[in-house]
Amino acid sequence: MNYFGVKAIFIHELDRFKRTLLQSLASPIITTSLYFVVFGTAIGSRIKEIDGINYGSYIVPGMIMLTILTQALSNASFAIYFQKFTSTIYEIHAAPLSSFEIILGFVGAAAIKSIIIGLIIIITAGFFVDIEIQHPILMVIFLILTSITFSLFGFIVGLYADGFEGLQIIPILVITPLTFLGGSFYSISMLPEFWQNVSLLNPVLYLISGFRYSFYEVSDVSVFTSIITIFTILIGCILFITYTFVKGYKIKDWMINKELSSDFIKNGVVLLKQIIDPYWIMQLQKGVEYNFSKPSKYKCVYEEKDGKEIFYDDYCNWNR
Repeated sequence: MNYFGVKAIFIHELDRFKRTLLQSLASPIITTSLYFVVFGTAIGSRIKEIDGINYGSYIVPGMIMLTILTQALSNASFAIYFQKFTSTIYEIHAAPLSSFEIILGFVGAAAIKSIIIGLIIIITAGFFVDIEIQHPILMVIFLILTSITFSLFGFIVGLYADGFEGLQIIPILVITPLTFLGGSFYSISMLPEFWQNVSLLNPVLYLISGFRYSFYEVSDVSVFTSIITIFTILIGCILFITYTFVKGYKIKDWMINKELSSDFIKNGVVLLKQIIDPYWIMQLQKGVEYNFSKPSKYKCVYEEKDGKEIFYDDYCNWNR
C-alpha cells in the first residue's frame, strides 16, 4: 500500500474543499433552513404529525439523505473528471499507485466531505426542531455507508462523463427525483396502494427509510431490507469499477489505444500527441530559456556554431 500516494490525493481533494469552505458550509445551512421554512411551515401547518412524529422532525433524515446523495456523487465525479479535463490524470497514472489506491484517495475524500456536510445539517436542523437519535450507531453506519457508496457511484460517473454537462445528468435527473419520490418528506403509507407499490421499486426509498429508523424507530420498509439494499448498491459499484479498471475503458483510452499499440509493435516507436498539457509545455519552455540565460556551474558545451552554443549539457537545475 502506497500510503503517501493515497494521502497526497486525499489531502489535495480536502484542500479543494477548504478553498471553498464558506460556500461548502453555507450552502447546506441555507438549504436546510429554506426546507424548514417551506416544508416545515407551509406544509407542516397542514400535516402536524406522521407516524406520531412531528412533521418538521420527520423530514430531517430525508433532507440529510438528499444532500448526502447529491454531494457525494457530485464531489467524487468532479474530482476524477477534473483530472481528465486538465490532463493531470497522466501524472496519477505515472505515479506508483494501484487502481485501488487511486480510488481510495478520491472516494475517501468525497465521502469525508459528505459526512461533514451531513453532520452540519443535523446541527442546523437542531435549531429548528427537536431531533432524537434512537440508534446513533446505526445512524453513523448508514451515514458512512451511504457516503462511500455514492462517492463510488460518482467516481463511475466521472470516469464515463464526456463533459461537465455529463456530470450533472445523474444528480439532477436521476438522484434528486428518486430522493423526492423516496419518502424524503412524507411516508409512502400516505399514498394510494398502486403508488405505494411503485415506490417500493425505488432503491433510494430503502436508504431513507433505514436512516429514518435510526432516528425515530419508524420506517416504511424493514430496516434489514434497507441494510441489504445499501450493501447491494455498494458491492455493485465496487464490481463495476473493478471491471472498468480491468478492461481499461475510459482509462487506458486516455493515453494509449489499439492503433498506437499496433504501430508500436510494427515500428518500435510511436508519437503520442497532446499528452502533455499546454501549460506544462510553456513551463518547460520558460525553464529552458532561463537555463540558457543563466546556466549553472555544471554547464558543459559540446558543440558551437557561429559563436552560438547549440548543444550543451547542464544538470542539478531543479533547485535553482
